[in-house]
Amino acid sequence: MQKTWVVAAESSRARIFSANGRTKPMQELEGFTHPRSRAKVLDINSDNAGHVYDRKGHGIHDMESEMDPKKTEADRFAKALADHLDRARAEGRFENLVLIAAPEFLGLLRKHLSPETAKLVTRAVSKNLVRADEAVIRQAALELT
Repeated sequence: MQKTWVVAAESSRARIFSANGRTKPMQELEGFTHPRSRAKVLDINSDNAGHVYDRKGHGIHDMESEMDPKKTEADRFAKALADHLDRARAEGRFENLVLIAAPEFLGLLRKHLSPETAKLVTRAVSKNLVRADEAVIRQAALELT
């Protein structure tokens, strides 16, 4: 039987399971957290926005980040998780990959997977089940489509 990993994730947490059949409980291998994704925007951007003075006139304007800091942190976490999965694939730790993630995070994760790892994704489920128990995650991961 091929080694299947099931990843349940959201922007601040991920769990990786090993699945050994449709009826056997999965074994949780690893868990990851990214507390900065849960932080308040003010805590992420601890510095106040800078000021810019107009060359002409007397206006002062705040400089604001163009990207939402929470989205930036979610993207960083997706990249770190994808890098971990790429290394595990290269080490032969799994042959099939099932992704279960909140819809927006699923897109970020897929964006960061290497082409070689992306080819091993056999199923993707757009649901946030990271806090669900193993049986619920197993059912979502392994049900026939």
